[in-house]
Amino acid sequence: MTADADSGGTDRDAVDLAFDDTEYIPAVAQDIDTGEVLMLAYVTPEALERTRETGRAHYYSRSREELWQKGQSSGHVQHVADVRVDCDGDALLYLVEQEGGACHTGFESCFYRTVDGEVVGERVFDPDDVYE
Repeated sequence: MTADADSGGTDRDAVDLAFDDTEYIPAVAQDIDTGEVLMLAYVTPEALERTRETGRAHYYSRSREELWQKGQSSGHVQHVADVRVDCDGDALLYLVEQEGGACHTGFESCFYRTVDGEVVGERVFDPDDVYE
C-alpha cells in the first residue's frame, strides 16, 4: 500500500502530502468492491503511518483530539487495500474492505440521507447494542 506519484512508482517516489497548518487532511473511505463512499474523516501524518503499518484505517478525531482506529470499539473495522492521493496532495482516498457498517449511527455509509432528510441508506446494526 503506497501513495505513489505515478502508476509505476515505488515508496522512493512517494508523494509529498500537503497537510494544513493543523496537520490534517481529509480522507474519504470508499468500498473497494462496490465503489460506495462510506465516510469522510481526517488524518494526521501519524494516522496515515499507522494505517500503512497495520492495514487498518486510522483517523484523527478533531473533537476528541486523538488518533483512533476505525472499528476499535464497534468491531466494524476497515481493511485498507490502497491509499490514493489527489492531484494537489491535500486529500486521500482509502479503498477499503468494510466489516459491518461504517457509520456510528448504524448505517452502512455515513451518507445515508439526502439534503431534504430522506433516508436512502440501509441501517445494518443498532448502535445502542454496539456502543453501550
